Amino acid sequence: MYSPTDLKKGTVVQIDGEPYRVVEYSQKVMGRGGSIVNVKIKNLITGAVIPKTFKGQEKIEAADVTNQPGQYLYSDNDSLFFMNPETFEQFQVAKDINEDVPKFIKEGENITLQFFNDNVINIEMPTTVNLVVVHTESVVKGDTTSSVNKDAELETGATVKVPAFIKDGDILKVDTRDGSYVERAKG
Repeated sequence: MYSPTDLKKGTVVQIDGEPYRVVEYSQKVMGRGGSIVNVKIKNLITGAVIPKTFKGQEKIEAADVTNQPGQYLYSDNDSLFFMNPETFEQFQVAKDINEDVPKFIKEGENITLQFFNDNVINIEMPTTVNLVVVHTESVVKGDTTSSVNKDAELETGATVKVPAFIKDGDILKVDTRDGSYVERAKG
C-alpha cells in the first residue's frame, strides 16, 4: 500500500481494479491540516489520463504489473501470438492492444510484454528497429534533390517514406512510434 506522498512519477497503482501509472505529481502542505497530493495518472489498459486528488492519510493499492519477455510468433486478422522464450508458454493477444507490432517487429524477435492479473495489457516495442527494404522505385538520374521522398516497402510489409537514395536491399532504421524513416543503418 502507498500513501499519497509515495506517488512519485512512474509509480504504478491500482484504482477501482485497474492499473494506473503516475505521470505528474504535486503536493500542497496545508499546515496542521496535513497535505493534499494532486496527480495525473494514466490508465495502463485504456491509455486515458485523468487527474486525481488524495488526502494525507489515504492508502492506495500497488498494482501488480509485471514485465515478461515475449517472442513475436505471428499475427492473424484479430490477434497477435507470442511465446515466453523461457517457459515456452504461448499468449494470444488482441491485435488492438498494439496494431503496429506486425508492421515493425519481425517474426521471431523478442520484445517485452506487460501483464496485469495474468493478462497482457501492453506490448513495449523498441523505439527504433532495423528493417530491410524489399521494394522501392528507382529514381530517375538527375532527380536526386534532397526533398524527393518515395515509398519503400519493408520486409514486414510496412511502407515508409524514404529519401531518393534508398534502394532495394538497404537496411533502414525506422521509428516505431510514428513509422518514420530515421536513417540508413550501418552494416
